[in-house]
Amino acid sequence: MKMKNLTKAILASGTALVMLAAPIAAVADYPEKPVSFVVPWPPGDLEDVLTRMIADDFQAKYGVPAAVVNKPGGGGGPFPGAVEVANAPADGYTIGSFLIAVPVVGPNIGIPELNPDPFEPLGTFLTYPFVIVAGKDAPYDDMAGLAAYAQENDVLLGHFGAPLVPTQVTKALAAKMDFSYASDAAFDALDCNTLASGDVDVINTTLQLVLPCLDEVKVLASIGEERISLTSDSPTVAELEPDLNVSLWNGLFVHKDTPADVREKIIAVAAETMKSERAQALAAETGALVYWQDAEASKARISQDIKTMGVIDGLLK
Repeated sequence: MKMKNLTKAILASGTALVMLAAPIAAVADYPEKPVSFVVPWPPGDLEDVLTRMIADDFQAKYGVPAAVVNKPGGGGGPFPGAVEVANAPADGYTIGSFLIAVPVVGPNIGIPELNPDPFEPLGTFLTYPFVIVAGKDAPYDDMAGLAAYAQENDVLLGHFGAPLVPTQVTKALAAKMDFSYASDAAFDALDCNTLASGDVDVINTTLQLVLPCLDEVKVLASIGEERISLTSDSPTVAELEPDLNVSLWNGLFVHKDTPADVREKIIAVAAETMKSERAQALAAETGALVYWQDAEASKARISQDIKTMGVIDGLLK
């Protein structure tokens, strides 16, 4: 009888050890299936190019398929794509490549999946060379000229979405300069063709999208903490109005419940990718800032940006 009880005890202990070991083994196996990096914009802009570099390096390091999935919002900005990531399991197999608007604006615009904010940053890696641009034949050369012209004429603004940070900054700058745009419209892409079509007079967009026609446009101002190297004669919005000092950045985000060791594996790849020659070459070619800012610094950045956007929101109201 004693021998039977001893046998049961040994079997029970063994079962318990197996059960304890199972979760550890499952986590240690990450990644064991394809990983998706969701970019909530069409292909071709800087966040897309850099995220594809990360995906390529992730696949090379861990030996599983990794790919960018583009989820443009049809004029709704990045929020439909962000909702898809929010609804995915918190297991590191669906990673968001998000710009500032997702954590700063997303929780405040009535989207249940984004309020409260379901994400945490792994890190930020890109500051866009974001610009306010007019056509070369526009009867103004800078923001002061645009402000004077708009007092007597209708000026139409094209943007990526009304609640997005660049749009809010552009409209707040207009308010500070005592003018407003007669109308505005959202586009999935804002490039050389947008201005050439005559649909709008002014666009706010990334420099990457107008580089092919940079000689045929006027850069009235840039949105960010410092001037863009490729358009160094154009002032920043922050130079014109210090209260509007906010940058347009992009980072990697996962659900808050994602395990720490899974996060670490993603971060290890992304940080190395941003240091690579090809990533830094892209920065030199486009005027973008490419770097790796860790999770804690990114959280502090988001907190400050929320305060700045509060100032802008109050100004616009």
